[in-house]
Amino acid sequence: MNATYRQTKRRYAVGLMSGTSVDGIDAAVVEIMETPGDRLRVRLVAFENRPYPAEAREEIFALFDPREATIDRVGRLNVWLGELYAEAALSVIAAAGLKPGDISVIGSHGQTILHAPEVRREGGYELRFTVQIGEGAVIAARCGIPCVTDFRAADMAAGGQGAPLVPFTEYLLYREEERTLLLQNIGGIGNMTVLPAGCAPDQVIAFDTGPGNMLIDGLVSRLYPGKNMDAGGGIARRGRVDPELLQWLQQEDYYRLPPPKSTGRELFGSAYVDKLLAVMRERGLSAEDAIATVTYLTAWSIGDAYRRFVRSRHPADEMLVGGGGSYNPVLLDFLRREMEPMGVNVRTQEEAGHNSDAKEAVAFALLADLAMAGRPGNLPSVTGARRPVVLGKISY
Repeated sequence: MNATYRQTKRRYAVGLMSGTSVDGIDAAVVEIMETPGDRLRVRLVAFENRPYPAEAREEIFALFDPREATIDRVGRLNVWLGELYAEAALSVIAAAGLKPGDISVIGSHGQTILHAPEVRREGGYELRFTVQIGEGAVIAARCGIPCVTDFRAADMAAGGQGAPLVPFTEYLLYREEERTLLLQNIGGIGNMTVLPAGCAPDQVIAFDTGPGNMLIDGLVSRLYPGKNMDAGGGIARRGRVDPELLQWLQQEDYYRLPPPKSTGRELFGSAYVDKLLAVMRERGLSAEDAIATVTYLTAWSIGDAYRRFVRSRHPADEMLVGGGGSYNPVLLDFLRREMEPMGVNVRTQEEAGHNSDAKEAVAFALLADLAMAGRPGNLPSVTGARRPVVLGKISY
C-alpha cells in the first residue's frame, strides 16, 4: 500500500478509455475526495474525446486479425498509442485548468486487440489471456505522472474473466439504499451492472449482454462506404425489423450462457458480420432492414439478459443507459419497448444528471487511484475471480 498517496484526502486523477468501437480516446479529469466511512466522492472536472488519426484507427482494426498482428506491428502500435494517450491526457489536464503536477495518477485502459477469457489448457496449465496496448511507460514519461495500465491481467491470473471491471466503480458511485438499479453500457459490446438496493460488494451482478453497437457499425461500414456508424439511428429508422433474420441472430449460444461471462470482437467481429451479410442477401433484405434488425437485436439481448438472469432475483426500478448507443434514439425506443413492460424505467445517463461519454474514463481514473493505494478493484462475484485483487501495472 502506498500510504503517502492515501494521505492526500483530495486529489485529481486522469482516466483514459478506448473501447471496442475504436471511435476515439475518452479522457477525463476527476476530483476524488475521501469522506467519512471510507467512502469516495468523485466529481468530473473536465472531459474530452479525441478521435484517432485515420491511419492509427486503420492499424488498430488491422491488428484485430491475429494473422496481421505480427510482433513488430503490435510493438510499434503499442508505443504509438502511448504517445496518443499522453497527448490526450495533457490536453484534458489543460482543459481542466490544471498542470501535470496537480495530477496524482493516470489510469489508461488501453486498446484491446484480443480478449480470450475462456480457459485453454496448455502444458498442464489453465491459461486465460488478454492484450491491451498503449504503453504506460510512454504515458508516464511524457506526462511526468504515474500511469496505471493493463488492468485486466491480475483478475485473470486469479481465475477471473478480466471483465467487466467498471462495476466496482459503479458500486462505489451509484448504489442506492431503496432502489435496485441497472446500469447498461452500450459501447461496441453491451454490458449490464445490477446494483440491488442496499447491496454489499459481493451482491453486485455484472456481465456482457452481447453486441452493443458492434454489429450495427460493422454492417454500416460494409454497406455504406465512408460511414462507420448509424448516426442518430437514421438508417434503422428507415427500415423494418425482419423476423426471420432476428430469429436467426437470437440463436447465438452466448445469450444463454450464465454469468459471469464476457465477450468481444472475437465473437461479434468481422467474421460474424460476414455471416450476417450472407443471410441478409439470401433473404433479399435491404440495408435499412438489416440495420434495423441488428439494432433491435441489441435491445432484445439486453431485455433477454434481464429476463433470463436478473428479474426473478432482483426486479429493478430503473435502467440508466450510457455509451455511444445511448445517443441512438431508435435503439433507445427499442430498449424501452423491451424493458418498460417489465416495470423498468429507462433513462440515459444525461437524463439522470451524469455524463455518458465520460463514464468509463472516470471509472479507470478511479481504478488507478485504487491501484496506487494498494486496494482491490475487482468484484469476484462479477468476474469469477477467486479473490479480490489489486488491478493494474504502475509506470513511473
